[in-house]
Amino acid sequence: MSYDALRHFADSWGLVFMGLLYAILIGWHFLPHGRQRSADAALAIFDDQTEADHG
Repeated sequence: MSYDALRHFADSWGLVFMGLLYAILIGWHFLPHGRQRSADAALAIFDDQTEADHG
């Protein structure tokens, strides 16, 4: 595959693919099960589950 063919693919179908992937990944968080996982991930840094600060 030459550079020009790869560039043409990236300018046309690559852009469409990346746009669809972006929309899917953003929309995933608005699903009912995605909303709870996102909330759990947002609060995960506040859970103290390590023993690094005890000693």
